[in-house]
Amino acid sequence: MATADQIPVTVLTGFLGSGKTTVLNHLLRQPELGGVVAIINEFGEVALDHLLVESSEDRLALLDNGCICCSVREDLIETLADLASRCADGTIPPFHRVLVETTGLADPVPVLHTLMTAPDVLSRYRIDGVVATVDAVNGAHTLAAHGEAVRQIAVADRLLVTKIDLAAEDALARLDAQLVAINPVATRTKVQNGIVDPAKVLDAGLFDPAARSADVVRWFDLASQAANSPHGDHHCEGEACGHHSHHAHDAGVSSYSLVIDEPIQREALARWLDYVAALRGEDLLRFKAIVHVAEQPDAPIVVHGVQHVFHPPITLAGWPSADRRSRLVFIVRGIPRRIIENTLCKFAAVSRAAIQRSAA
Repeated sequence: MATADQIPVTVLTGFLGSGKTTVLNHLLRQPELGGVVAIINEFGEVALDHLLVESSEDRLALLDNGCICCSVREDLIETLADLASRCADGTIPPFHRVLVETTGLADPVPVLHTLMTAPDVLSRYRIDGVVATVDAVNGAHTLAAHGEAVRQIAVADRLLVTKIDLAAEDALARLDAQLVAINPVATRTKVQNGIVDPAKVLDAGLFDPAARSADVVRWFDLASQAANSPHGDHHCEGEACGHHSHHAHDAGVSSYSLVIDEPIQREALARWLDYVAALRGEDLLRFKAIVHVAEQPDAPIVVHGVQHVFHPPITLAGWPSADRRSRLVFIVRGIPRRIIENTLCKFAAVSRAAIQRSAA
């Protein structure tokens, strides 16, 4: 269970050339980030990105021996542990937040796995959120050609659309539609020259033990919009999302929401989550839910999942509105909604009549 003593970690991802380092440079110059350590991951024989970041050496850590989703995962664990130890013995100044900038080729899901499962990490840190940069000029082409870029967007809590001064309005509108199709629950912010309000990046609150009512209300609204949409599922596939037939495996990313009218038994919910993780965990890119559990009608629980790993449920202080239905949001790769519905009915004892969904 996350606690207030854990240091929040924000993962900054985005494809090659999308402006991550420019954004990071701007952020590290802001007063709000005075007590932040940045961990920069580079891929290649010669590390350069850390030299482009304007910050004191005791505020930077470099991972330069490979992709953060592969061999460098152990290094990430060691680096986070080392930072905590050095802070404790006074070798470096105290810090209250960590920013992890991944290489442009990284799939961020393994990073989240590391932050959610490594005991040495969990004892000191918690995930604050995932922020992805998207190049307004080349974004559509990148999404068509690189599955990593699609997954970076799919798991993000917040999207920063960069280089907006170089893109035409109609191109920006088409890209925005693609981003909504891939991840309708992420907030989107337009950025020029890397300048962004830190509030648009930090404190996403999605893994905060004191989950804020504003976040919960936003999830409710988005889930309701998705459930009432005439199209139901949001898919990124075919020419509409800039994909061609030879990238069909990437086009399988989709999102959908379910609204459930009846309370769910906590044990039944846990059983269902275990089954989904075992059955299709590899393709469950992101799961977020606000659940009305039968055992505690006065306060819902919040559940987050990334592939096979589910964060310990967080109990809110109370319901943020009079609406006490459960809301489940899925961002998946090739998992039809009917599979989710069928397993909910079988393993979580949810009646089909209680599941609200849009028309086909």
